[in-house]
Amino acid sequence: MPARNVPVIAVTGSAGKTTTKEMIASILRRRWTIFKSASNWNLPYNTRKHAKLLRAWHRAAVLEFGMLRKGHIREHCRLLKPSYGVITNVGTAHIGNVGHRVQGIASAKSELIRHMRKNGTLVLNADNANSRLLSVKGFQGRLLKVGIRNKAHYKARGIRFLGRGVAFRVRLNGKEERFFIPCLGVHNVYNALNAIAITHSLGFTAGEIRKGLAKYPIPYRRLVRTELPRRITLIDDTFSSNPDATQAALDTLASVNRKHKIAIIGYMKDMGKYAVRAHDGVGKYAARKRLTRLYTVGKLARHIAAGAKKAGFPATRIRSFASRPQLHRALAGTIKPDTAILVKGTHLLKLEKTVSFLKRSLSGKRS
Repeated sequence: MPARNVPVIAVTGSAGKTTTKEMIASILRRRWTIFKSASNWNLPYNTRKHAKLLRAWHRAAVLEFGMLRKGHIREHCRLLKPSYGVITNVGTAHIGNVGHRVQGIASAKSELIRHMRKNGTLVLNADNANSRLLSVKGFQGRLLKVGIRNKAHYKARGIRFLGRGVAFRVRLNGKEERFFIPCLGVHNVYNALNAIAITHSLGFTAGEIRKGLAKYPIPYRRLVRTELPRRITLIDDTFSSNPDATQAALDTLASVNRKHKIAIIGYMKDMGKYAVRAHDGVGKYAARKRLTRLYTVGKLARHIAAGAKKAGFPATRIRSFASRPQLHRALAGTIKPDTAILVKGTHLLKLEKTVSFLKRSLSGKRS
């Protein structure tokens, strides 16, 4: 029979849900038998199925609570009430479904706070300005904050980018502890801090946390780095896309030690009336990242190109394409040695096929 008294750890937020979930689960598995939702199966109908799969021998359930509209997170909580909650950040993912305002996103994410166990443990991002819009009114449990810049219960210091991952320090029980995550990007340090906060509050040791983070499985098509001949680095971040995640991916590209840097960015879905502004903003952000070239894919992504031009990025180094095949024809034979390439966009564009094309062509393999 399904077990109804298994402690539930719920992760929501505009970006970082799957990675945070995987990090938490990897740490917990150092000691416990747990239930973890697969991939990004994070809508209420998935949680309904997960509830039927919990068993008495599970020490905890680690789940993503995703949303496409208001009420979805409340429905998750009705099906499985969390004792531990993480809101990774509040951004603009799915903003077109909640009134085209960040306040709508914050209100929808606040459903976790209102409907989780009142005496539970909640983890929030101290550095994410929009997280201040979350409503903690009525929450009577333990509120923990994570951060890099601002005051936080779990704060990362001494961040170092080491090619294949990131090293950093966090003070636990009065002692500076060193951690390493085998993934790219400072945004993943925040995901790791979320995992540290949850597992440390559950009594896991620094050693267990360190091993769990070092060995966590990197989610599919999320900033996966591949080294190709001629010092070419390919970064596959094609699983999904929103403005915050795209900016984080551009930060990651900027941190890679290569002479040339190319960003291939597809359009973002579920932006609604915010679409033009969102794509324009990504373009302006990209213009500050010292890219060699910027390629955009899809009709809406032309606003990324426009935003970059407005921010001073040379128009001669920007190209916009309506389709993947057009992009591939333009890329063929143009990639120089010592180049880092980011491929990022909504899964609807199937830009993973662009990743495969680049791997084949840059490895000298025929399709």
